[in-house]
Amino acid sequence: MSPKIDLHCHIEGAASPDLVRALAQRNGIELPDGLFNGNGGFAWTNFLDFLKAYDLASSVIHTPLDYRDVMYEYLKSCAAEGTIYAEVFSSPDHAAETGISYAGHLEGLAAGIDDAERDFGIIGRVIVTCVRHLGPQRAGVIVDTIVAEPHPYVVGFGMGGDENAYQLSDFAPAFNKVSQAGLPCTVHAGEVCGPESVTDALDNLPVTRIGHGVRSIEDSGLVERIVTMGVTLEVCTGSNLALGLYDNAQNHPLRALLDAGCKVAFGSDDPPFFATSIGAEYDRAESEFGLSSQDIGQINSTAVDAAFCDEATRRLLRARL
Repeated sequence: MSPKIDLHCHIEGAASPDLVRALAQRNGIELPDGLFNGNGGFAWTNFLDFLKAYDLASSVIHTPLDYRDVMYEYLKSCAAEGTIYAEVFSSPDHAAETGISYAGHLEGLAAGIDDAERDFGIIGRVIVTCVRHLGPQRAGVIVDTIVAEPHPYVVGFGMGGDENAYQLSDFAPAFNKVSQAGLPCTVHAGEVCGPESVTDALDNLPVTRIGHGVRSIEDSGLVERIVTMGVTLEVCTGSNLALGLYDNAQNHPLRALLDAGCKVAFGSDDPPFFATSIGAEYDRAESEFGLSSQDIGQINSTAVDAAFCDEATRRLLRARL
């Protein structure tokens, strides 16, 4: 089984329907009607509807132990597909919604990371995120906390949420502060919104990676800029197809971005919501996009170079590849 790396997965969105039901039962929570579809999966129809379902599913995570279990089960499933390293986005805002402190949610995530590395040999790390539609003031609070309470497993900062909310210049103070504190940054852009959102990110934020970024292909000048800057795109084909950004693999720009010289790494995004996994992302790259083993090797190499981990971990990952 070939080694794999996942640089883009939201931990709150990685809990399977079965685990969500189990956590709800453990915490005495009655799940709302409409969260699941007739097949037992999560029910949603469009991006904003997906965000609502995501928030509802996240609301069952009430304790550090819950975060431990979600992280452990996610890393276990990744390791079963050959994954050697995963960076996971975690939202203190979602934790706070159910009364979990920043330190408490990291305690749970770290326990899951440690237990999974012990049991399966996979290395996990955390990228703390703010939520774009909650606004720049809340982002600043998150950054102040990150800087005041450093954690060895927190290796970066990012932002998800509704791309249509605010301008990225509004978040520049928060991103600049966390970058100056030594944490590298990424941001979701060029997914639901077009290439202008990626340009907005590159103009205003100290990012070395872009979450998704696939719609950069619509602006040739932007693609050239991405190549020149050496920015890595965290591409999640499964979620792109599930959300209807593209009808099929033939219309997806993965191959075009690679051919243009863009650096690409793979991510699973929110696996159970989009019926995917990091293994499925790699399989699809070969079976539907026609990538060769050499292409996959280059993507893995890019992922190691772009990972936010420390250099000792990076050397270990290079050796394992």
